[in-house]
Amino acid sequence: MSEDQSCIIHHFSHYCSLSKEEKELLVTLEESPTDIKSGALLWEIGDSANEFCTLKSGWAYSYRHLENGDRQILEIYLPGDIIGLREFAFSQRLENVRMITNGVVCHFPHKRLLEIFRLSVPLTSVMFAIASRHQALTTERLITLARRSARQKTAHFLYEMHARLSQTNSHLDGKFKLPLSQEQLADILGLSPVHVSRTFSLLSEEGLVYRDRHNVTIPNLEALAAAGEFDECYLNDNVRPLFEACA
Repeated sequence: MSEDQSCIIHHFSHYCSLSKEEKELLVTLEESPTDIKSGALLWEIGDSANEFCTLKSGWAYSYRHLENGDRQILEIYLPGDIIGLREFAFSQRLENVRMITNGVVCHFPHKRLLEIFRLSVPLTSVMFAIASRHQALTTERLITLARRSARQKTAHFLYEMHARLSQTNSHLDGKFKLPLSQEQLADILGLSPVHVSRTFSLLSEEGLVYRDRHNVTIPNLEALAAAGEFDECYLNDNVRPLFEACA
């Protein structure tokens, strides 16, 4: 596989400059790819947690079911993401993970990550940066669910998705595919599907967001960020200054 074809290299390169050797190490995490269909379960709560997986292509999400049958979606995974990092210190899975779209997943055992830690300080630092960002995303999602209005929740989420996708695709220009159903959006935002529909209509009337099925257009990113009270600091995960200071 060439470096240009590797989603994980694109993803890690957002954090710091990578040497040829480090890129070769990352490519090994995309060996033995498995095609996965939309809706397929990667694992569920209670399964043995002895490996990670990289999402080479496609979208996935983690979630928990509540006692009343409701579902809360916890995190959206995009191409290049590593799934399962938060369970590195646990023997069992803490959440369910399911594919949103068709995709390609590459599994690798925990011990492979330990080998990377031994061989590369920069990649180890990026892994810590990624784990820290996951924690920041979870914290921001908690604030959104607990304190923001439906309009703010939706605007914040859409701007966040655009910002995350822009890390590996700098040519979005306010347009991207959002392959989420009304029900999935509701379970992310803590709203009902009807409320999600009404909120998208409101944002469209205000000229902030236009959605045509799974295609989203944001005419003015700054205006949408303001509507969602978005503070980009929790996505500012560039660790290049750290390496420059240590050079």
